Amino acid sequence: MPGDSGHDITMVTCTAPVNIAVIKYWGKRDEDLILPINSSLSVTLHQDQLKSTTTVACSPRFKEDRIWLNGKEENINQPRLQSCLREIRRLVRKRHIDGNVSSSALSSHHKVHICSVNNFPTAAGLASSAAGYACLVYALARLLGAEGELSEVARQGSGSACRSMYGGFVQWRMGTQPDGTDSVAQQVEPESHWPELRVLILVVSAERKPVGSTAGMETSVGTSSLLKHRAESVVPQRMEEMVRAIQQKDFAAFGELTMKDSNQFHATCLDTYPPIFYLNDVSRRIISMVHRYNQHCGETRVAYTFDAGPNAVIYTLQQHVPEFVELLKYFFPTETNGEFLKGLPVSSVTLPEDLTKAIGMEPLPGGIGYIISTKVGNTALRVLNPVCVL
Repeated sequence: MPGDSGHDITMVTCTAPVNIAVIKYWGKRDEDLILPINSSLSVTLHQDQLKSTTTVACSPRFKEDRIWLNGKEENINQPRLQSCLREIRRLVRKRHIDGNVSSSALSSHHKVHICSVNNFPTAAGLASSAAGYACLVYALARLLGAEGELSEVARQGSGSACRSMYGGFVQWRMGTQPDGTDSVAQQVEPESHWPELRVLILVVSAERKPVGSTAGMETSVGTSSLLKHRAESVVPQRMEEMVRAIQQKDFAAFGELTMKDSNQFHATCLDTYPPIFYLNDVSRRIISMVHRYNQHCGETRVAYTFDAGPNAVIYTLQQHVPEFVELLKYFFPTETNGEFLKGLPVSSVTLPEDLTKAIGMEPLPGGIGYIISTKVGNTALRVLNPVCVL
């Protein structure tokens, strides 16, 4: 079976990617099953730059389930964690009942120890829970031998986690069944479909957001009339338009839809009572800079999107990356000696004087902590060799 045994401990290590939605998921029609009020669509990012790494160990000697996140032990009894563990164990028991396992297969009754690490800021609006739960579910399934629709299981941990089960461009269909069996993720196009697309993560703040996504969604569903209008009248058409833009590699349409949907998502947060503020002054400066840059160029060359946090995700094409990165360096100069640009290398270029004048903003030193340069990821989930024996 997958995994490696040492003494009476069996373990496996997996990695999963971050996904960033271009059509946002916000709001549930079923809190327990995590069924969304609208469909959504995301881009899976490359694991060389952003990923969650999870090691799961199983042993008859373990007295209880335990979990560590970024080196700190967390509460294993958190309801969503329990939902994922319970569902994976149900799938394992089903295989045992059906007789589809070997005599050496691990028992679903054995306790597990879970260690998960993110190589990017956690709970700062960069979809850390999506990557984390996707990784957890996949690692548990590989270790215990569970089979089934794993995106449905991952969804029960974090809704958008189901989209991190695939690479490329992924949609999460909201579904209509009360039990959620048709609320699953599907790949729209693989990474190889649009190799020129690039992604820049602008880390404005690595702090935890003041209002978590779960609490924010619940409040929005209960108080925002704009959210209801968005889910019923706006998103269905946008999903169709976004799929078409991706399939045709139409960046102008892709970029405009991405920015409009991000803006409407944050408008619903403001329409929530009491209002939720995820963007900050630096976020708004970035938005203004993007629009001024596109206006100067006479076309949509770059697009922004913000999840539930102040950090910007910029989509653009490969040929425009060097100039836009130079703009970011000019208007958000670093105040530290640390590495400002991480990830994929970016060539240096000289900015035209008329461009900086057209942007017309005062530089804000230290506004952006650092930039992660990345691209669309091809393989969503990976299995690595075990890193330790517990």
